[in-house]
Amino acid sequence: MYPQHRLSSSGLVVLLQQWMQADAGVAARLDVGLDVAEQMGQGLSTVEAVTLSRSLHAIESFAQDAATGERVDVPALEQAVQRAKAELTELACAPPARARPVRERADNTRAQAPDLKAEGEFGFHAPRYLGLQKQLDARLLALRSQVRQGLAQGPRALRQLAALDAVMEQLTCVREQRLWASLPVHLDKRLVQLRTAHQQRLAALGQTDEPLRWRDPGGWLTVFERDLQALLLAEMHVRMQPITGLLEAARNENMERQE
Repeated sequence: MYPQHRLSSSGLVVLLQQWMQADAGVAARLDVGLDVAEQMGQGLSTVEAVTLSRSLHAIESFAQDAATGERVDVPALEQAVQRAKAELTELACAPPARARPVRERADNTRAQAPDLKAEGEFGFHAPRYLGLQKQLDARLLALRSQVRQGLAQGPRALRQLAALDAVMEQLTCVREQRLWASLPVHLDKRLVQLRTAHQQRLAALGQTDEPLRWRDPGGWLTVFERDLQALLLAEMHVRMQPITGLLEAARNENMERQE
């Protein structure tokens, strides 16, 4: 549910490993046998472990004193989670805006063709990806808090879990933000990788480049756009794991109370 396990078993790690293996230049500079999860997910520090231990004692104490809670409204929480997932998936998969034509930027005269060369640089795509990450962050932080509040109305075991999740969110926040901030770097390398492979194929065939075809089906820029969406969706999947874990615990608790 928390960073090390979440990363080592996630599609995010698999995707980045595939990109690394496809890049002979990166593979030559890095130990390919080094697990990407080890590079990106680390365990708690000593200070964090002490903080967690103290928090666990406090959680156990206050939960024992609390009265028995009500049954958690799992269907309502499930609907909230599915609605957020659908909204974020639609956001991630929305087609990108095209670059403004060079002539339009220079003298405000209209031009029909977009600036394809600009779209071939990561500087064009970076603001969009960072903006999508920001929306993802805000939406999932609010959703995680909402699910915790739902569990806090339930029996003691769920109240303890909700309190523990709040502590873990605080302990891992800085580390995870560094992780998310590193993903555009990998995406930048992927763009360079695809563009270089495209140029090498043209050179081998003795053909000239045609930017107008970069976004054709199978074109390198179309492939990059698909990879950008895949990376964002993989990030969303990892970030939703604590939320789905809380939801699963609530679902199991309700089932046990029915028996």
